[in-house]
Amino acid sequence: AILRILLLLWYKSGVQTSPPIIPLDRDAEFVNRDDGNEEHRDDPCFVGQRSGRVMRPLGNVPALQARLWGAPSQEKRRSSLKEEKLHSKPTQLGLQETMAESIYIGRPLVHLLCLGLCGKRSWKPWLISGVLELSSFGLLSDTNFQNRWERAEMRRRAFLLLYYLLRSPFYDRYSETKILFLLRLLADHVPGIGLVARPLMDYLPIWQKIYFYNWG
Repeated sequence: AILRILLLLWYKSGVQTSPPIIPLDRDAEFVNRDDGNEEHRDDPCFVGQRSGRVMRPLGNVPALQARLWGAPSQEKRRSSLKEEKLHSKPTQLGLQETMAESIYIGRPLVHLLCLGLCGKRSWKPWLISGVLELSSFGLLSDTNFQNRWERAEMRRRAFLLLYYLLRSPFYDRYSETKILFLLRLLADHVPGIGLVARPLMDYLPIWQKIYFYNWG
């Protein structure tokens, strides 16, 4: 958390994604920028009449070092997406947005401190963490983010707010009985659902305990 705060305040990293490093897309194509290889992108292609598959003619195959193994029609689109991820700068955050992001980064530390002071069965860590996350999301929701990955991160944070229904002590007192009742109802009355619902009912308490200790 301290390193993330440093990235935010010193290096102006903007809204930080999770995971912070963009995963390697092994299916993406790395297109060479040399002018000598530019002509291979615009080579005429053969389209199968029945399959609709796009193939390069053998006479226009580039050298092995510059060869792209993906479909010709997808190379430009994939390369543009890769360029956007690697070279796009984060949106400049104002004072309000910087405070909101700092609150979001420091939320796990506050939650752990409250757990140590109040205990695992207390409602205070759950409530304080929820208030901090809602406050951070509310302050950032009006920001006009310029990058696609920042907007995706905000959608991910909005979805993760639903996970508070699965966190103790709310889960132990309210959610557990209703979720198990719904899964049992689906397993008994909907054909085929029992193959998934019954193992899920057995594993849900274990998953919830593991997730409770890793939710920061």
